[in-house]
Amino acid sequence: MINRTTCIGLLLATCGLLTQPTWADETRQQQQEFIELMVSKHQFDADQVTAILQQAQRNEDILTAIARPWEAKPWYQYYPIFLTEKRLQAGLKFWQQHQDVLTRAEQQFGVPAEIIVAIIGVETFYGEYMGKYKVLDALYTLGFHYPPRAKFFRSELEQFLILTREESLPHDELYGSYAGAMGYGQFISSSYRHYAVDFDGDEVRDLLTNPVDAIGSVANYFARHGWKADQAVAIPLETEAQFAQWVSTGLKPSETVAELQAKGLPLPAQPTLASTIPAKVFAFEQVEGHEYWLGLHNFYVITRYNHSPLYAMAVYQFSQQLKEAYQAE
Repeated sequence: MINRTTCIGLLLATCGLLTQPTWADETRQQQQEFIELMVSKHQFDADQVTAILQQAQRNEDILTAIARPWEAKPWYQYYPIFLTEKRLQAGLKFWQQHQDVLTRAEQQFGVPAEIIVAIIGVETFYGEYMGKYKVLDALYTLGFHYPPRAKFFRSELEQFLILTREESLPHDELYGSYAGAMGYGQFISSSYRHYAVDFDGDEVRDLLTNPVDAIGSVANYFARHGWKADQAVAIPLETEAQFAQWVSTGLKPSETVAELQAKGLPLPAQPTLASTIPAKVFAFEQVEGHEYWLGLHNFYVITRYNHSPLYAMAVYQFSQQLKEAYQAE
């Protein structure tokens, strides 16, 4: 028997007075808006986009991975992942194999070979680990099932579909990171479209299988983000508590070396350190206490690749290991 309260509830629901949009409803609406965007803005066929979205699969492993990024670790747990003898030896081999290309990239873009080699080594161990997730699934999962950054990843899905059309790539066969980054240098789709270059002259921008294009593209990325040739990246400071007061949030330096010194920041004597360079103090957590570094303009440029001071420091320190080992050969 249906009681009076239940009957009223059913009546109100039938009239639409108690219905609320569910997450599934909202997702469907977002997907429909995405389809309309691709049609109106980029002249895609609606049926084609619909079919692509129907191919995509929500992947729970991707949602788990983005909730636990490596950059959330303390420095003393983070850097041993990347600063290893095995990666160093692989980096030296890659440098030796592509030394002419790296020299050309350094001359054309002003970005040191060791930085390029370090980036490719940190990102994919020189092409050995380029990702296990379908890029389409990654961008679909995060674009429609990860509210904190859904807008960004829907934008990357938009860029991905344009990219696959422009470069004649199979949208359902590309693999990358949980965030949808691809190839030797792990470029997200928007970066691939805007910064990839054909560096071997075959009229194809191939970051997926061609290390030569990857080298040129990483160098171009840094140059386009303001890398300053022949400028320092970071300078170690004393491991003392006095530097803690100079640490602030954010990544971009807002003051120059001279301005920080005028406010009392004690800096080691560095004859090559220009007083006009933007700078910022960073703390890196060790097992006991912290170590402090002065990050300069080029350090900030590295964070444009991955918005993490830990990442930038790992790349910088690895680049210095590579440079020292390469020059010793």
